[in-house]
Amino acid sequence: MDRTAQLTARVTEREIAYDPPAAYTSLHVRAAEVLEANWTGSSTVPSRSLYPHQWSWDSAFIAIGLRHLSPLRAQTELETLLAAQWGDGRVPHIVFNPSVRLDAYFPSPDFWRSSTAGRAAGAPRTVQTSGIVQPPVHALAAWLVHCADPGLSRARGFLAGVYPRLAAWHRYLLHRRDLGGGGLVSVVHPWEQGMDNSPCWDAPLARVTPAPARSFRRADLDHGAAEDRPTDLDYGRYVRLASDYRDAGYADGHAEFAVEDPAFNALLIASEHALARIAGELGAPGTARHARAERLTAALAERLWDPASGMFLCRDLRGGGLVPERSVSGLVPLLLPGLARELVATLVRTLGGPHFGLGSDTRLVPSYDLLGEAFDPHRYWRGPAWFNTSWLLERGLRTHGDRERADALREAVLSLAGATGFAEYVDPYTGEACGATGFGWTAALTLDLLHRPVGHGVSPTGPGTFDRSDKGGDRA
Repeated sequence: MDRTAQLTARVTEREIAYDPPAAYTSLHVRAAEVLEANWTGSSTVPSRSLYPHQWSWDSAFIAIGLRHLSPLRAQTELETLLAAQWGDGRVPHIVFNPSVRLDAYFPSPDFWRSSTAGRAAGAPRTVQTSGIVQPPVHALAAWLVHCADPGLSRARGFLAGVYPRLAAWHRYLLHRRDLGGGGLVSVVHPWEQGMDNSPCWDAPLARVTPAPARSFRRADLDHGAAEDRPTDLDYGRYVRLASDYRDAGYADGHAEFAVEDPAFNALLIASEHALARIAGELGAPGTARHARAERLTAALAERLWDPASGMFLCRDLRGGGLVPERSVSGLVPLLLPGLARELVATLVRTLGGPHFGLGSDTRLVPSYDLLGEAFDPHRYWRGPAWFNTSWLLERGLRTHGDRERADALREAVLSLAGATGFAEYVDPYTGEACGATGFGWTAALTLDLLHRPVGHGVSPTGPGTFDRSDKGGDRA
């Protein structure tokens, strides 16, 4: 029996607590094969073609799915990423594989120059990384991974090893990235938020002088159609922001681009709740972290909620005020257990309304407003639906007891993941595959949903779900 079959047989026997349809058994095997193919020995690449290194929030989502196949591998995934953490606490958005040729991906290690340009910020000397960050899903992932096999986790000292690093990561964000002074974290580059090409960035980016086109070569166009990718003008602005940040020694506080984003902050809040549970498992009080999560939730509502839009919006700190663009980022706070009931009800109406159309016009949640002038069903983060954001919203609906909508979204994710060969993203109307196939987090989150039977709920007190692999978390 090959390695994938062994993992699949073991997890199917141990963890699936219901009788899955035959199609789901096949889907489980295929998802496991993707993760096996993308495994490098210590981490998982998002895609063997377009993304040949380790990405930060990808690894968090991948670990959440890997826990159902191999809790040890899931722990290793997070440990490998956190081993590249900088001295100031930041977790870089890319950890580079030195065996991959430099021209396989841009910006490559020789662009970021982390070990030299990042020396003052404590960049590691033994591994090359980028200098920017990505959304902090990691503590949530670490807690769920622990819950998959608490005995193994305790025997290896998994939580004891990652907790100080996760705490330092959150300190960096909360202390160094509160650029608006209102308690929320700011991103200083569109790539940090993860939704790289969102129309939410158009106005803040318009102030940035692009790097000359001749100064860089776009490796992404070797693997995707130009009409589906960011424009050369936008890419030039991305490069300019990154090079200016690098040349400033990766120091925070003076960035030309500074935006408070609802999804980034919502994921930090969810991870604060998870850190509180991790602290409790380690015998330390978690009360202060739960309280901090509640304060951040209040700040999120105060600074980013827009009643007229019926959702959260980004705040442009350099331009002043909220950015009048509706993106899926503004729905992600539905994930939070402490969100006010009236805000939850409004977000659910917006999710199913004409701007996102879930349950009527669209199969998965589009990344941008269907009625927005910049909407494009195929262009990167300007309309296509992504599996990780639909997974977050499925979890949010379940958190707030909306099991019918959660079950429908779960079924849509599983159906489209299988039908598209675990695509990177899809046309929200037709479900047509876009981007890379065999995509890591699509396969991983498919596995996670397969291990959450229809009708199951989510604990209102935190991120643990009531599926078998999370029950230990609800008792902690």
